[in-house]
Amino acid sequence: MKVISLLIMLITAFPCFSFGEKELIVESARKKITLTGYTRSKASAFVSSEVPGKVIKVNYDVGDIVSEKPFLEIDPTFINFQIESTRQALEKIKAAHKKNESRIAYLEKEFKRIDLLHKGDRATEVKRDAALEEFNQAKLERNTLKAEKEILNIAVKELYERKNRHMVYAPKGWIIISKMVEPGEIISPNTPLAKAGDFQTLVIPLSVSGRELDAIRALSQDFDASLEGRPVKAGLNWVNPEFDEKTRKLSIELILIDYNDEKRGGLSFSLPLEIETQGYRVPKSAVINRYENPRVTIKNTGENINIIILGESDEYLIIAENQNLPVGTELVKP
Repeated sequence: MKVISLLIMLITAFPCFSFGEKELIVESARKKITLTGYTRSKASAFVSSEVPGKVIKVNYDVGDIVSEKPFLEIDPTFINFQIESTRQALEKIKAAHKKNESRIAYLEKEFKRIDLLHKGDRATEVKRDAALEEFNQAKLERNTLKAEKEILNIAVKELYERKNRHMVYAPKGWIIISKMVEPGEIISPNTPLAKAGDFQTLVIPLSVSGRELDAIRALSQDFDASLEGRPVKAGLNWVNPEFDEKTRKLSIELILIDYNDEKRGGLSFSLPLEIETQGYRVPKSAVINRYENPRVTIKNTGENINIIILGESDEYLIIAENQNLPVGTELVKP
């Protein structure tokens, strides 16, 4: 109680006495701005086919989210015929191969029998050589059939792969932005059939000055912003180092972080920033402005310095640069 009474006596005796009074310092001028933009999909791509054919089914319309189903299906009738024809040719080769294996086994046995007779002088050398030649030719035919079988196996795999291309897919989770095909149409390879966008993550493209980019980089990794008036978290996704000669600005892209609300393009985004500007900033409470002659007083020297006011923001005035008032100069309240 004695301490409280003493404090009350001090404040009463010295009315100008205060605790924790804020220092009046000349600072680099700063101003508040708001960067605005609109959401876009993180990525977009055209959907096209690698094979020609007739479209028999389109599984998605504009605005639909792509799931497991393909975007469209192409009539596989002719590719099915090719697959069946190749498979039948493969079966024929397999049968010929079995026949050849049986013939090789017989010719090998026949050669060994004639060779044994030749060694006992009961068969001529000509007959023995003929049996050997027939046996060797059968083995060569086996190699030929084996190669043909491998070629047909590869052909079947290729045809099945081409058949898979009759199911044209769009990236899973993306949204169809536009559609340029309907069932019954004949399509050609590499022709755009639809456009899909990745709205699972939203981005905001902006054009900014160097000072605005510095202010964004000075923020935390996940900074506060506003989307359609609601608070969100955003981050700097990338900066294009190319300088635009016309606008004198840099292109950047911001990305929304952990955003699970409405996901579409065109949502209004805003980011408040405080950036450096020309001139100095001094507290309004340090300025004497009588007879339209504003000035401030330096604390260390008591010198009065005339100033030129350029603008104001909250509790500060923006003044023109003055060599007698370098940044960091402490002022006094008039």
